[in-house]
Amino acid sequence: MAPPSSRRSGFSRKAQYSLFTGYLLAGAGALLGLALLMLSLWQPSAFAPLRGGASDIVTPAGTAGAVARTETQGFFSSIGGYFNAGSQNAALREEMEIARVRLAEADAVRAENRRLKSLLGLQDSEVKPVSIARLVGSTATSTRRHAYLSAGANNGVTPGMPVISERGVIGRVLETGRNSARVLLLTDSESVLPVRRAKDDVIAFAEGRGDGLLRVRLVNLGINPLKVGDLMVTSGAGGYYRPGVAVAVISKITEDGGIARLVAEPAATNFVAVEPIHQAAAVAVLRGENSLGTPEGAANAEQRPSSATPTASAAADDR
Repeated sequence: MAPPSSRRSGFSRKAQYSLFTGYLLAGAGALLGLALLMLSLWQPSAFAPLRGGASDIVTPAGTAGAVARTETQGFFSSIGGYFNAGSQNAALREEMEIARVRLAEADAVRAENRRLKSLLGLQDSEVKPVSIARLVGSTATSTRRHAYLSAGANNGVTPGMPVISERGVIGRVLETGRNSARVLLLTDSESVLPVRRAKDDVIAFAEGRGDGLLRVRLVNLGINPLKVGDLMVTSGAGGYYRPGVAVAVISKITEDGGIARLVAEPAATNFVAVEPIHQAAAVAVLRGENSLGTPEGAANAEQRPSSATPTASAAADDR
């Protein structure tokens, strides 16, 4: 007679029921997973509350990790600076002299601007940020580049708002929870930002490549006027970002533009400012309404112009 461990399940009704229940639960789990997958592909926004809730839960841990990371970086930087201080003193003295000259030139330009603006009756309008938040984390391996803020709907943050650091543009808010928010970084493969060269009106689109760099595509094709070292800033087209904020520096020239590196690197940024959307018309587009209040499928007009030519996209943004 075979030992009890080798008996088939048919000899025990309890074992049969257990086996049947296991198959039933596995089939139900597979059907539920398939249904959730189809729902996420058909209606991605349906999972936004779940992602917001999950983000709210992990935000405290992310904040603690960011603080620890900042303190650790500062500790090791202090040690490295102690050993390298002697070799850097001469270079710092030279840079200080150059900085003093540049500061004097900037003061002269600022004074001239004040005189011209007083003649024209113009006034500077400062943009007050909606919230100052800590950048608690970001994706590192996927082609999708997102970051997470320690501020959300309770702080007045809404989707579409620009996220700016002290150096330049980081991205814009994609989704919000109560106390956290998900940010679409400029380097994300779905990000497209209207830009212009800082020293003139050469306009282009800065597209994320998913590898930490931006591809700058000129709107007017022909002779490429860009040069290595050119600074690209926001043009204000589309209405989301205020014009003139630093975006990237050209590092390589291509046939239709160039490859640029970010001015504001998210991995090296601790605190950011969430600013209001620059133009009210962009708010209406973000809500899916045109100027007459009727629905309009243009919520992603700035972020997804890839289906149209650059010239057509620029004309749509200008409108």
